[in-house]
Amino acid sequence: VQLQASGGGLVQTGGSLRLSCAASGRAFTNHGMGWFRQAPGKEREFVASISGSGGSTSYADSVKGRFTISRGNAKNLVYLQMNSLKPEDTAVYYCAAGLVGGPEKASYRYWGQGTLVTVSS
Repeated sequence: VQLQASGGGLVQTGGSLRLSCAASGRAFTNHGMGWFRQAPGKEREFVASISGSGGSTSYADSVKGRFTISRGNAKNLVYLQMNSLKPEDTAVYYCAAGLVGGPEKASYRYWGQGTLVTVSS
């Protein structure tokens, strides 16, 4: 079982990035998928999640209206479109998969390796 996150990079304030997460090794069509982030010296925090069907999404207040989570047609892909990026969005972003999903880290069994997003001011 492997989750591979990609798409991070350096962007200026106000810019956009699209993160991708590919799940392999088993079917994740019935798993909730989530994105979390961890800034230097801070706890890992919830960013967004999407249900197995793709019909239900949830966002942290800090990213609501700027970030959009979606699933690919194959359902083993999940994306995080990040617009209007701010310096405080700088962090390593992790994708995760779990039967329950939602905003709690403990609900996710599988984690990717993370991709670094840096937003310059």
